Amino acid sequence: MLIRTLRSSIAAVRYFSAEAHAETKAAVATAGKSSSGVRDTLGRRLLSLVFPKRSAVITIRKWKEEGHTVRKYELNRIVRELRKLKRYKHALEVCEWMTLQQDLKLVSGDYAVHLDLIAKVRGMNSAEKFFEDLPLQMTDRATCTALLHTYVQNKVTDKAEALIAKMSECGFMKHPLAYNHMLSLYISNGQLDRVPELIQELKSNTSPDVVTYNLWLTVCASQNDVETAERVFLELKKAKLNPDWVTCSTLTNLYIKNSLTEKAAVTLKEMENLVSQKNRVAYSSLLSLHTNIGDKEGVRRIWKKVKSLFPKMNDAEYTCMLSSLVKLKQFEEAEKLYTEWESVSGTHDPRVSNILLAAYINEDQMRRAETFHNRMVQNDIKPCYSTWELLTWGYLQQKHTEKVLEYFKKAVGSVKRWDPDKRLIGEVFNRLKEEGDIQGAEELLVFLRNAGHVSTEIYNSLIRIYAEAGKMPLVIAERMEKDNVQLDDETRKLIKITSKMCVSDISSIFS
Repeated sequence: MLIRTLRSSIAAVRYFSAEAHAETKAAVATAGKSSSGVRDTLGRRLLSLVFPKRSAVITIRKWKEEGHTVRKYELNRIVRELRKLKRYKHALEVCEWMTLQQDLKLVSGDYAVHLDLIAKVRGMNSAEKFFEDLPLQMTDRATCTALLHTYVQNKVTDKAEALIAKMSECGFMKHPLAYNHMLSLYISNGQLDRVPELIQELKSNTSPDVVTYNLWLTVCASQNDVETAERVFLELKKAKLNPDWVTCSTLTNLYIKNSLTEKAAVTLKEMENLVSQKNRVAYSSLLSLHTNIGDKEGVRRIWKKVKSLFPKMNDAEYTCMLSSLVKLKQFEEAEKLYTEWESVSGTHDPRVSNILLAAYINEDQMRRAETFHNRMVQNDIKPCYSTWELLTWGYLQQKHTEKVLEYFKKAVGSVKRWDPDKRLIGEVFNRLKEEGDIQGAEELLVFLRNAGHVSTEIYNSLIRIYAEAGKMPLVIAERMEKDNVQLDDETRKLIKITSKMCVSDISSIFS
């Protein structure tokens, strides 16, 4: 929700509305038709560049050389559409071209968009330099708020707070947008204690908008505070503001969390009435909420509606629906939906497949899980880290050590940079401990070392396996020193215990 809030907020800074595809057609210059019969416009040419290395500036120059006129409002709308498509480099090139045209009169909103694009393409430091070099008359609420948004995105609290103080001195805090940015920053940083004070400051200078109330409700939800959330919602309505689907979604989630099913049903119904084609992502939220209250028919009804509104479902929507069906134990229906996804999706995204794989593993159906995994591979779906991790956990439950080690090593080997899961590592060592497999534990230590991850806890796990087997590891302290790993109290205790045992032949191989 925070991502959505920030996007909607920065859009307000730029003074542009977020119209859909119909506006893009209206944004382009009048021209003739191409050989294919499609109307040739500057917008179409710029949107067709696709590859970042291609130049938007060259495209605009060529358009002018052909005798066409370039109008500012057309370029603004093209930039807006490029940004919606996350084509930030081309959007920035258009903005930079505009600044060089003496016949185009730019306003602060144009510079605000330009600054935001610089931050996205070249980083925060470049955006700051652009802001510092702005003409004095363009350093107003719009450009300051755009810079603030950059600080919020980069979670630079000290600079954001310093800028807010300056904006307040200049009288730029008469609109809730900047406050909403700061609320988002404090929420994302977990500084929830700063929120009440900031909201009171906002109220003393201006009036909260629906985004403010949504952020406030997010804080209530994170604190599981139903009473305050209901008070905030009532205040929103008294302010004669219309709640949006995010408002209702947040409140519904909070009610479900607290088993207030009847209240959840009311806000969920209100949310359904607010959702439309413009809010496509809201349908996934509806699916999840109906799932969380156990409403199977509601889930099916929403999915049917989504399929009637949009010609093609994306992977995120299939993922959401599959997750819902699995959570509701509708496995046969989930399998049919997965088969549908296989037939229509060209992404081969293993994250979709992992939902069913996890379902089989959680149901302790490892044979079905293996068969399904083989099906993934046969259909050119490349297993990812999570795939191998799921299979590792599955075989840990089955106590199948050989498979555990095989899939664990494949999991680690599937990523360039591994973020170790300490719990999983601990369970793998425990499996080896149960079997008294000293050699397997030593080989695992070597593997983890090569993967760049050895720690005190891993060495302690190894020594425990030696102790369980009644054997003494050789020169363990020296090995730890060589690996730059510190001994702790447990290490010393384990070394003392094993020092009275027989030396293991395996230890001499790995020492």
